[in-house]
Amino acid sequence: MQFDKDKKVFVTGIGIISAIGTNAKETLSSLEHKKHGISQISHIKTIHKDELKVGEIKLTNAEIKERLNLQGDNTYPRTTLLAIHAAKEAYEDAGLKRNDGFKTGVILGTTVGGMDKSEVVYKNIGEDLSFIDSHHCGYTTERVADFLGAHDFVSSLSTACSSGVNAILLGARLIKHGILDRAIVGGTDALSKFTINGFRTLMILHTEHSCPFDKNRKGLNLGEGAGIIVLESEKSLNGKKVYCELTGYANNNDAFHQTASSPDGLGPYLSMKNALEMSGLKPCEIDYINVHGTGTDNNDVTEGLAMIKLFDGKVPKFSSTKAFTGHALGGAGGIESVFSILAIEHDMIFPNLNFKEAIPEINLIPVTETIKNAGVKNVMTNSFGFGGNDSTLIFSKV
Repeated sequence: MQFDKDKKVFVTGIGIISAIGTNAKETLSSLEHKKHGISQISHIKTIHKDELKVGEIKLTNAEIKERLNLQGDNTYPRTTLLAIHAAKEAYEDAGLKRNDGFKTGVILGTTVGGMDKSEVVYKNIGEDLSFIDSHHCGYTTERVADFLGAHDFVSSLSTACSSGVNAILLGARLIKHGILDRAIVGGTDALSKFTINGFRTLMILHTEHSCPFDKNRKGLNLGEGAGIIVLESEKSLNGKKVYCELTGYANNNDAFHQTASSPDGLGPYLSMKNALEMSGLKPCEIDYINVHGTGTDNNDVTEGLAMIKLFDGKVPKFSSTKAFTGHALGGAGGIESVFSILAIEHDMIFPNLNFKEAIPEINLIPVTETIKNAGVKNVMTNSFGFGGNDSTLIFSKV
């Protein structure tokens, strides 16, 4: 089917679970009152337990299953449970019903997949084979689709830390192509020893609280969670509440390095530039940028350089919210899209925690206190992944 650039895509439902809340209401309160969720590791048996701080959800898998009333099947990994938890909230928030005649798809991004379970049982592979089916990234999306009864299109993406945003991007494209009427989209990832050890090897984990865009930043805190949104065409709205419109999106890959952004910020620049062009907005019309802002040496400088170039030195108000939640990898884009939608819904800009001194190379100062009645109409959110897979979304008030 032909792409219809004039077809509008709206957000009608949001769902979220992270270290700062198990639903949208709790999350908003934490963001507004600067309540972070960074703590020492408690759920994972690791030699780094006392060394590192993470954004961990203080619910066990059994407690999440009980909340969801999941019976019988004990093979669900944590990544899947988090996704179902957020998807259920988004589905109900949008007032969706099964078999209502509208083509509904589920598209999710993840990097961990079922590895959080696999790494626990693989040593006893001869005794327990249940992890095999749940190991791959597609398992989570399939289980969410089953839980919601939405099977018109089911797909999974794994593009590192841009996975969640790319799932949203794909859902919007399918609506504009007329393949779907609505898409349940976002990202999910659980903490695992694999990611903890992997990022530890890269030497980009901070042993204390991360401080994005600060001169003395020393790395990121890992996190976990899921952020799911419901995208709908005008055809399926039927007069329901609309949070905002997804007016722009773009993906670019600069392929500069396996784990680092190009030093001049070319990839992030093109991602933001192309999303802005698609939205039809002028640079001065962006009111807030929820930056990728990992707190690593490379990301914060290159993202800052890209913003300076795109906005000709007049960078809008911006902040990284990863100091609240930790970096949830494939879940980050979904989580921060929900943050962006909440910023529009409540006319609020959220603070960049732990900032003290600007990075000399870019001299950019993020928002450090909650701003209410901020006049937020257009929000840009960035998610940049390993390999230079950079993605940007723009949400706009209707």
